[in-house]
Amino acid sequence: MSSGASEADAHADVASGLAVPLPVVHKPKVSFCQACGNPTKEVVPDGEEKVRAVCTVCGSIHYENPKMVVGCLVEHNEKILLCKRKIEPSYGLWTLPAGYLEIGESAAEGAVRETLEEACAEVEIVSPFAQLDIPLIGQSYIIFQARLKTPHFSPGPESLECALFALDDIPFDSLAFSSVIVALKMYIEDKNDGNLKFHYCTINKRPGASPSDPRGFDLDYHLHS
Repeated sequence: MSSGASEADAHADVASGLAVPLPVVHKPKVSFCQACGNPTKEVVPDGEEKVRAVCTVCGSIHYENPKMVVGCLVEHNEKILLCKRKIEPSYGLWTLPAGYLEIGESAAEGAVRETLEEACAEVEIVSPFAQLDIPLIGQSYIIFQARLKTPHFSPGPESLECALFALDDIPFDSLAFSSVIVALKMYIEDKNDGNLKFHYCTINKRPGASPSDPRGFDLDYHLHS
């Protein structure tokens, strides 16, 4: 998964729901036509308002769409399963088991697969927990609440280790991504309230924060149900 300030700032964002939208002008990243291989140019096609990558030879317009990331917030015996990343970005930091959704699978199926791949854990989906949009980096996250089918897990190829953490022991200073920070803080708040809800939020990266910075963001709440 992907996405700093301080943990205190992140907590304040979750608590207050304040948001500072970023004025982002998207620039196409497609340099060569996917249809014929010739160079593209950045233009606003007739009838449209946004700059697109358009082939200089065949005229094909290349649209860029956000990527979907899916994962599981796995609870077992009042503890949460986290994985320590063995790959960049955020090598050595803790994250929820998650990754890119693949063609041919549902969001829930992808979340189960990613949990098996990263934590060698077989899980059962309980319910959707959160959708977190990050417009600046073109990603949208769907996090599911899940439980272990059996109490067995171990590091997959992309993980250094996996462990269960009590809610009071979650290593917020060593979490990999803003999406993970937000999801875990909302989960802890829901558990303390005794009412797990579905959350829909936008994570707005702050000016100057790198895309992989886990704490340089503000949070815009849209839905808690």
